[in-house]
Amino acid sequence: MTNTPVNPINQATNEYYLTRQNEMESNVRSYPRKLPLAIAKAQGCWVTDVEGNEYLDCLAGAGTLALGHNHPAVIQAIQDVLASGLPLHTLDLTTPLKDAFTEELLSFFPKGEYRLQFCGPSGADGTEAAIKLAKTYTGRGNVISFSGGYHGMTHGSLSMTGNLNAKNAVQNLMAGVQFMPYPHEYRCPLGIGGEAGVEALTYYFENFIEDVESGVVKPAAVILEAIQGEGGVVTAPVKWLQKIREVTKKHGIVLILDEVQAGFCRSGKMFAFEHAGIEPDVVVMSKAVGGSLPLAVLAIKKEFDAWQPAGHTGTFRGNQLAMATGYASLKVMKEQNLAKNAEERGEFLKAELKKLAETYGCIGNVRGKGLMLGIEIVDERQPQDRIGSYPADGVLAAEIQKACFKNKLLLERGGRGGNVVRILCPLIITQAECEEMIKRFTQSVQDALKVTRS
Repeated sequence: MTNTPVNPINQATNEYYLTRQNEMESNVRSYPRKLPLAIAKAQGCWVTDVEGNEYLDCLAGAGTLALGHNHPAVIQAIQDVLASGLPLHTLDLTTPLKDAFTEELLSFFPKGEYRLQFCGPSGADGTEAAIKLAKTYTGRGNVISFSGGYHGMTHGSLSMTGNLNAKNAVQNLMAGVQFMPYPHEYRCPLGIGGEAGVEALTYYFENFIEDVESGVVKPAAVILEAIQGEGGVVTAPVKWLQKIREVTKKHGIVLILDEVQAGFCRSGKMFAFEHAGIEPDVVVMSKAVGGSLPLAVLAIKKEFDAWQPAGHTGTFRGNQLAMATGYASLKVMKEQNLAKNAEERGEFLKAELKKLAETYGCIGNVRGKGLMLGIEIVDERQPQDRIGSYPADGVLAAEIQKACFKNKLLLERGGRGGNVVRILCPLIITQAECEEMIKRFTQSVQDALKVTRS
């Protein structure tokens, strides 16, 4: 029998593995350029590299690891499946495990109103399927997406993503995507800001859909995130999101909520759209839904389930291990009320970060919900814009991330120009770990300022 080469902590260095990765893998790799380590093991909120260094992980696989690394319930679920003789791959054939997972996931939606569709392994597969379904259901072809939105990197999902850096390199993306402005509490796209800005954007959307001279035909779907992740942790105002639900329902437009990153207790509720009290027509789920393993699922309101048999397929939609770990994760989320933990820990972190902003002017804005937080880094030495916001400082944000890594704190950046430091802690993070995170982040801000502005 051939043993899998799982390397323990040994004499090899991070540099050794990173050099080999550089030689063997495509230039497309991203995270190792900002977080240059080779991981040997991990547990809970902590990661250990091959040199024995321990890091506090506030990235959590971009939100995939809701229960942190190697949670006992997740490991037990994997072991149980492997010991049971259950096939690991079943296409869309059912199993007792799949049945239990489906029932458990549906329990988080209004009873009897939704069905599940199992897609390919990634969130982008889910958004592709959702758009395809909306076009099938309505017979229409256009889609409305929003500035700052992120829905994946496949050809279709990239066309609905706001970031131009990724899009400019690829020609002839999916046609028929109309972008509209997404509210932003620090950088209002209309240059108004505050409640007046939200009111204007709310009116703008309604008028755009209903104005027969708008120049855009009625779309098949509107797709958005209730909290934009990659776009810089920007939360949709309740009033705006409720109006979008009202208008789309009135005009027979499919409303798709992308909950790939914000879903599963991260915002302090099971799904981020629940903060607005709405019910989408289609919900896209991935990342945490698979309990750390690849899985993408759509929740579809029954009346919108317009698929013909085999109208949309995917080889890996029957990943039994992912359903086992997903089922275990959902049970833990419910039994341990991790939405409440995310809310409480998030409130503490947000309050501490706002205190930090009073000392360091480079922190222009702290925002988000639960354990999905964003810290907007700005150059406060420059003039403010018309609503009092300072220019983004992506250089300093990158230096802060670099300093965080040196101080053994793992986190990511996002937003315009990468100037928003993002916090995506595992939902099981403790109060003591939150305090340690603030301590390390504070030191990192100080270190970065010495490098960039001394």
